[in-house]
Amino acid sequence: VSFLIPECGILPEVLKSTIADVGEYYLVRNLLVHELIAHEFIDAFVKKGSCYALSYNTKIDQDNTAALLPNGKLILSVDKDTFEELGLQGRPSQYSGKKAMRYIITIDLTDSGFHPESKKHNRVLWALKEKKPLEFDFLMAWHNTGAEGSTLMSYFSKNQIQALKPKITFSTLRDLQCPVLESNELQGKPEESCSTEELFEWLGAVLNQVSLDNKSSSFLSTYCCPQPNVIVEKAFLCTITGFIIPEKIIQLLEQLCCYFGEPKLAYWLTLTVHGFADSPVSWRESEHGFHKGGENLYNFVIFRNLDYWLQMAVGTNDDCPP
Repeated sequence: VSFLIPECGILPEVLKSTIADVGEYYLVRNLLVHELIAHEFIDAFVKKGSCYALSYNTKIDQDNTAALLPNGKLILSVDKDTFEELGLQGRPSQYSGKKAMRYIITIDLTDSGFHPESKKHNRVLWALKEKKPLEFDFLMAWHNTGAEGSTLMSYFSKNQIQALKPKITFSTLRDLQCPVLESNELQGKPEESCSTEELFEWLGAVLNQVSLDNKSSSFLSTYCCPQPNVIVEKAFLCTITGFIIPEKIIQLLEQLCCYFGEPKLAYWLTLTVHGFADSPVSWRESEHGFHKGGENLYNFVIFRNLDYWLQMAVGTNDDCPP
């Protein structure tokens, strides 16, 4: 997650506290997938909040991968051999080509027919525990809706579990060239404002600290800020890296909108959120692939009058966002 505020003065304390409280997450080592379909886990976490899990250090184009979504669906993206060994219902990956080499298995942990004594539960448990045990390191997070009970740390105490905090970096950008934007001009106007596409490209350069000088001697980039633009004396850039859940991003977005509640110099600001390149899903339950890159991101441009632009981008092996 990154946000950029041009012409930034002093950050409000409530925004600072929101940044500091983006929440910890957990790395659980050597976790067998069948433990995620145990009804103790489902009752404690899936049914009492939003539980997120993603296999860690697995490559979507060559490894088996897994993700638990907050709606209670467990998604497995597996190779052909694993799919045949498991014997569970699934579908060929839409990016496999004519000869399917990868399959997607979806298990709904909240299905009323998926209770402890059901044939469906016993069949899935047998496949994942006896037939083909799948084991991953998982990144996990849980958003509790207020119910008291267990924690991920205590529940997985018998496993090797580590609590992690997102890495937060702050930068002050001096004399930054910024495009001129008008909230009601998506395509931009010659000599008046820049388009959404120009802003998106410029923002990518700024977030990656690419020079905007357009020097002919540069071997890296001859990119320059689109016209028209202005020189901003001071811009504030914050980047938060980690397994950040949507509930925390919503809180951050709300506080950024409140930034305009008092007179500020900034006319607009941006919030960019990158998904994991090797996640088996991108938007909702849409299948995600890698191909040449696992791009998977969205960007808010929020204006002083609280108009906003929402830009979404995905790689070649992806459905278009909703």
